[in-house]
Amino acid sequence: MGNLTANFFFILIVFLLISGCKPDSQVDIKYPEAHRGTVADQYFGKSVEDPYRWLEYENDTEVKKWIESENTITQEYLGKIAYRPQIAERLKTLWNYARQSAPNKEGNNYFFYKNDGLQNQSVLYIQRGETAKPEVFLNPNTLSPDGTTAIAATSVSKDGKWFAYGLSKAGSDWNEFYVRDIATGKDNADKLEWVKFSGAAWWENGFFYTRYPEPKKGATLSASNTNPKIYYHKIGNPQSKDSLVFEYPSDPLIGIGASTSEDESYLIIELTKGASDNSAVYVKNLKKKEAKLQPIVTNYDNAYNFIGNEGENLIFVTDKSAPKRKVVMINPSKPDEKSWKVLIPEQEATIQSAKLLGNKIFCTMMVDAKHQVKVFSLKSDAPYDLVLPNIGSFGGLTGNREDTLVYYTFTSFTQPTSIYKYNVITNTSSLYRKPDTKFAGSEYETKQIFFNSKDGTKIPMFITHKKGVHLNGNNPTYLYGYGGFNISILPSFATHMLPFLEKGGVYAVVNLRGGGEYGEEWHAAGMRDKKQNVFDDFIGAAEYLIKEKYTSSPKLCISGRSNGGLLVGACMAQRPELYGVALPAVGVMDMLRFHRFTIGHAWTVEYGCADSSVKQFETIYKYSPLHNLKKGTSYPATMVITADHDDRVVPAHSYKFAANLQHSHKGENPVLIRIETSAGHGSGKSTTKQIEEWADVWAFVFHNMGLKY
Repeated sequence: MGNLTANFFFILIVFLLISGCKPDSQVDIKYPEAHRGTVADQYFGKSVEDPYRWLEYENDTEVKKWIESENTITQEYLGKIAYRPQIAERLKTLWNYARQSAPNKEGNNYFFYKNDGLQNQSVLYIQRGETAKPEVFLNPNTLSPDGTTAIAATSVSKDGKWFAYGLSKAGSDWNEFYVRDIATGKDNADKLEWVKFSGAAWWENGFFYTRYPEPKKGATLSASNTNPKIYYHKIGNPQSKDSLVFEYPSDPLIGIGASTSEDESYLIIELTKGASDNSAVYVKNLKKKEAKLQPIVTNYDNAYNFIGNEGENLIFVTDKSAPKRKVVMINPSKPDEKSWKVLIPEQEATIQSAKLLGNKIFCTMMVDAKHQVKVFSLKSDAPYDLVLPNIGSFGGLTGNREDTLVYYTFTSFTQPTSIYKYNVITNTSSLYRKPDTKFAGSEYETKQIFFNSKDGTKIPMFITHKKGVHLNGNNPTYLYGYGGFNISILPSFATHMLPFLEKGGVYAVVNLRGGGEYGEEWHAAGMRDKKQNVFDDFIGAAEYLIKEKYTSSPKLCISGRSNGGLLVGACMAQRPELYGVALPAVGVMDMLRFHRFTIGHAWTVEYGCADSSVKQFETIYKYSPLHNLKKGTSYPATMVITADHDDRVVPAHSYKFAANLQHSHKGENPVLIRIETSAGHGSGKSTTKQIEEWADVWAFVFHNMGLKY
């Protein structure tokens, strides 16, 4: 170095700074003042401090000031990364391809969503006959100037006359329902408010839906959602005249949902305790005016998913005495289990879902987190396979029971979602539409590996990267997981991942316990007092990727959303040295108070509740991300991600976690929070906002791995 001229040395330093090879250090960032209060709660004799309780009050002036300051610092940091605009431009190019959903036949009409490429929201089209020219039926992009109003629910009446739809604004789970005349394409005066987690279940000249009490002013996005009720809305009436059909006042935390059979003979009401598949089931024969709601299942020990009826017999997919699920037929007049008829016994693979078409039941099966479709008959015919195009994920069959020509979608990590036309009679598929992307999928490969978790359990993981990658321990790697609520993470095409893959990144998706990939036993092994298994699985995945020389700790990014945000927060608290970058998004970070906001009380079935018992408190407190950050610890470069209209996992979780992380962290890595405006938990987020968010994410990831773009 001594032989270098001063001028050359100066040029070299400038080049290094401009190229983004060296991440900004923490000393360059002055985090906003976030005072630590003196609030403390008592849990079974233990005092737990909550110094950032004040960040729960989203309408408070001090909180708004803190949010503004944090966003300013984050955007200033990201703005110094010279190649962020290049990433945004590449994302825009990759996103800009026409894509649509599988057509769904309703009466003589076909409905499908289509996005020309960069439209903020996909547009709903109608095709009035299989060969007719598609027409725009509902364009949500015209409903708000920033593209943040999204279609959240749709349903067509049996006679094909009416179309009910729900709109979500700024990403909120709250919906407003409207009714459109299909023939004219014009809306009626019908408007239903305070609808949440609901569809429209048609019967005669109206539909059943779920409504919550109107929250207090100023608490729309944070107040606990309790006391849901089922109402019947008659087309043309104001909401004030809707008929109350069902309520459960003895337990205000119960979830209630309504559906009707395809022939509108039966009303099925499912009651759930929390965010669980397990339910009690009530049925009403709508053909009999004097009929009352009749209990079919009164406990909450198992899942029952109604898929249709065969005359007076109701058909359910259930895990009753079958952890990987079976299909049963129940006659409401003889609902005792001894009278059930097993149509499809439990299989070696998990039955994820099922659909009735004609006299056949199409079962979507999960085999090592990949889909297979097996077709069973209501008669005695032997089962057979619906052969899928490749290894990946099956999107389910559209259409009604009498249809013989239907559609389905298929996707994988390297294949964008394609649409296939399927003939039910001949069991043959043909490609209907494949999108034209700007991504060379043939240059990439996906493999599935299995590794042993801490307790010896074999855990599957998909790994996608360019062909011919060198296992030299130096590849930037993005590890994603979820692990909860019986949700399965299956292969799918993700446009936002493409800039990372194109630059030599390794994309790893791990199927953690707590999901539904191997049935209820797999789910139960990652919930409540066994939640640590999920974190051990994720940590094991990170260790595997490092051991097998895919990557090293400085080049490893961990990511997850919602329950996956909890996963990332817990793992970075438990093993902060194992990762270079952490991206906890819309996460459940305060495990002691999650049940106090919006629909959080529903998650106690999955997590337990710190207020309920010493054991549950001790279990939750041990891994709660907010409470396990340690002062003076060096944490990975972290960007916490949340949104101001998230009324599922309220942003206070992320606010408090970020404030405590900035207080606790010691080291050069930046620990920031990105707070999106006019967005929610993720559903319905506009294309513009998605591109902006992922440009920020990849700029942050590349910069803090010391990489160029």
